[in-house]
Amino acid sequence: MQRAIIKNFMKAVVITQAGPPEVLQIQDRPIPAISPNDVLIKVYASGVNRPDIAQRKGVYPAPAGVPANVPGLEIAGVIDQCGEDVVRWKKGDAVCALVAGGGYAEYVVANAAHCLPVPKAWSFADACSLPETIFTVWHNVFQRGRLTAGETFLVHGGSSGIGITAIQLAKAFGAKVFATAGTDDKCKACISLGADICVNYKKDDFEQVLKNYGVDVVLDMVGGDYIPKNIRLLKTEGRLVFINAMKGGESAFKVSDIMHKRLTITGSTLRNREPAFKAQLTAEVEKYVWPLVEGEKFRAVVYKQFPLEDAAAAHILMESSEHIGKIVLVNK
Repeated sequence: MQRAIIKNFMKAVVITQAGPPEVLQIQDRPIPAISPNDVLIKVYASGVNRPDIAQRKGVYPAPAGVPANVPGLEIAGVIDQCGEDVVRWKKGDAVCALVAGGGYAEYVVANAAHCLPVPKAWSFADACSLPETIFTVWHNVFQRGRLTAGETFLVHGGSSGIGITAIQLAKAFGAKVFATAGTDDKCKACISLGADICVNYKKDDFEQVLKNYGVDVVLDMVGGDYIPKNIRLLKTEGRLVFINAMKGGESAFKVSDIMHKRLTITGSTLRNREPAFKAQLTAEVEKYVWPLVEGEKFRAVVYKQFPLEDAAAAHILMESSEHIGKIVLVNK
């Protein structure tokens, strides 16, 4: 009887209360049940992302129907069970998936339409670094920002998970790429990934460095005093896309600059979007981005791996911002 009970449980990283990284604790949790359109995935690696930090601090709650206190938005592993309406996948398939939460665990439920095959010759640790960043960049840079070949693109936080993804995809699709980062080493990393110019914002004013080039699309996760600078840098018909505002969401700028240059200012969050939207986004990513990944025109940049039980240390590293690329949790 005891064995049967143990088999129905898994290890998961639980936010025991809102607070610092130390509130993340390993606990036993029931293995989640699946619905007809879901798959149950045995997780071998989970990506660590900024929204996980916000959730841990109590300022970014999980949507309804998602584990409220188990973070994790992207995973890679092997399908263990398929819902009765799942057609594409079968038990044993290696997949990476976008989930709305619960990824810091030994098992997670994913909508079957939000899964993608692990790229050939890729490790689970590399594959889990893809979904959250690629889905975010594809939607915000290429769908909302409408970036096209021959245009100029600026991403702030160029050495972050989002940044390294945005640089590589923008370059692969024919854009001229600019980035900002906080150290010379981070700028070198951005250049190595395809950025034409990377500005060390601790040494130079990115607006002054880039003002003679102009920018068609800006992907901004910083906000604050970057906002008016972004607006002044944008060309006529330029697009400013927000995915975060780490320096604050309020800033003074001239509305006349937006009017005269006919700028578009937009932004989005992904976690709370409806399943049908995410399914369509998954299909586009597989069609347009996966050939680049499997054709070795895009590479994973994993800075450090931590065992699942060391999730607190992974969060400490992310909050230090010393990393270049992705931080990953691995299950043995």
